[in-house]
Amino acid sequence: MNQPSRPSRATHRLTVAQALVRFLAAQYTERDGVRHRLIAGTWGIFGHGNVAGVGQALLEAGEDVMPYHQGRNEQAMVHAAVGYARHRGRLSTQAVTTSIGPGATNLVTGAALATINRLPVLLLPGDYFATRATDPLLQQLEHPAAADVSVNDALRPVSRWFDRVTRPEALIPSALAAVRVLTDPAGTGAVTLALPQDVQAEAYDWPAEFLAERVWRIRRPAPDPVELAEAARAIRAASRPLIVAGGGVHHSEAEDALKALVDATGMPVASTQAGKGSLRHDHPADLGGIGHTGTAVADAVARRADLVIGVGTRYTDFTTASGTLFARPDVRFVNLNIAPSDAHKMAAATLVCDARAGLEALAGQLAGHRVDAGYEAEYRAGGERWERVVEAAFRAADDSAVPTQTQVLGALDAVVGDEDVVINAAGSLPGDLHKLWRARSPRQYHVEYGYSCMGYEIPAGIGVQQAAPEAVVWSLVGDGTYLMMPTEIVTAVQERLPVNLVLVQNHGYASIGGLSESVGGERFGTAYRHRAADGTFTGPPLPVDLAANAASLGMDVLRAKTVGEVREALAAARASDRPTCVYVETDPASTAPPAEAWWDVPVAEVAAREAAVAARARYDREVAARRRPL
Repeated sequence: MNQPSRPSRATHRLTVAQALVRFLAAQYTERDGVRHRLIAGTWGIFGHGNVAGVGQALLEAGEDVMPYHQGRNEQAMVHAAVGYARHRGRLSTQAVTTSIGPGATNLVTGAALATINRLPVLLLPGDYFATRATDPLLQQLEHPAAADVSVNDALRPVSRWFDRVTRPEALIPSALAAVRVLTDPAGTGAVTLALPQDVQAEAYDWPAEFLAERVWRIRRPAPDPVELAEAARAIRAASRPLIVAGGGVHHSEAEDALKALVDATGMPVASTQAGKGSLRHDHPADLGGIGHTGTAVADAVARRADLVIGVGTRYTDFTTASGTLFARPDVRFVNLNIAPSDAHKMAAATLVCDARAGLEALAGQLAGHRVDAGYEAEYRAGGERWERVVEAAFRAADDSAVPTQTQVLGALDAVVGDEDVVINAAGSLPGDLHKLWRARSPRQYHVEYGYSCMGYEIPAGIGVQQAAPEAVVWSLVGDGTYLMMPTEIVTAVQERLPVNLVLVQNHGYASIGGLSESVGGERFGTAYRHRAADGTFTGPPLPVDLAANAASLGMDVLRAKTVGEVREALAAARASDRPTCVYVETDPASTAPPAEAWWDVPVAEVAAREAAVAARARYDREVAARRRPL
């Protein structure tokens, strides 16, 4: 008996690398009816592990299918992709391809930063020969106990998902799983597809449906009705509620929903580093940053709060002042978070849902409810007092004086527009910015503090500029951070991206120097100075000229020595259409407000030096106040 013939499946014969590029170019996200290309471009540095595979595939695809960006350092390429993804609300990101060996291991720091901050980035490192036809090959790790281990396995613990594609057909489930994780708002981060170099170049007949356009819808899960009712009851019963806005507010584009809830109820809002800008700085309910680097008013309200409503926050040690900030014995928590693991922190009542959906639902449940007028007047008065502190830190009595770091920020504050973006990650600047910066729009404040990675700012500025070509981008770096990773200045020049670099020279690691002093470390190893006769680094400052270095990499450089010159240079940089560096050597005297809350950095329990003994006594007093929620 004749059997009916089956219709033939359309296929395309391509290499694994060619198919992967075609697949990635056809992936889209969609939220609220708006579509975004998921992988907007690919960064790459080529070597023998990817030049004939992914490199050839990118060349053959062309810029219209998959734009290619040339980087100078693999870690920096990841930072650029992460900056792009954060500014695009995690709805679009970029891929990074590297060779095997050091090119691949250079990805690890960037991957950790992405995963810790819950930001999507796709990593495509080359790998050994899957066929073992050549073994060992150049840059291969010969593990003594496991033949299938390569240096790429270092990416496993810092990736949200990892796979090694050892056969062509394995790419289909692997690529689909990779995109699933990249588009998961509760579980996104770095995703790694390790690509053996022989497999990259191998041909296969790919099903047409694998290469077809695919849309991944980003859902807005609503809160459970029982959880919602419980949260509303807790808020109505509270006399001193406080909202802690985290990065989830921005990722969900929930800023308007937060403002509507706050306008209706009068509840105050304090923000984490990732959540700053959730409310505009001049909103009467905005208390500014919270925690160790927070404002006096936010931390004072937190200490007396009887209910803390966390929205999209991970409750890191800086936010909670290492468990000492929310000091009221009867304080309770309600956590609204799309990630269950975060929602359950602080022994909280949970609202596991999208931030915007949850805030809108809460507003409906709380119709007619408002906090006591006395509480509202109290925190508003505290906010007005803090604004006077900000003014004092930003203001210089004499325009001809050498500026302090906070006065540089004051000059920048006077120049920026609402849609400018200010980027920072490490050193003493994040603390000053968290306390003092007046965020004017949801995307303006871009401080990476989940990993606080030195070297992030310049490449992230490039990624943000790519994501928002119309924005004026400011990458703020100290000399320590600049020396970590200035290389992508060349990329900004090459791509004609007018990123502005504010380079603050204070001759060392100022932030760690201050921390070292506070824990009895006496600023050991934190200054950039010549060795003195006794062998310590206490001699004259090193004769480095970082402005000349930036100029040698192709940037326009404006040197500013006084407060007035800083203001003029910043205005000139903002008006420029070229990558521009404003270089300023600051007065080391601090005009920043002191920390308003503790941070737990353990101090030596026994020591011979007096500074460490005194620091330990202070530490024992502070740690006794730690709150340990169940």
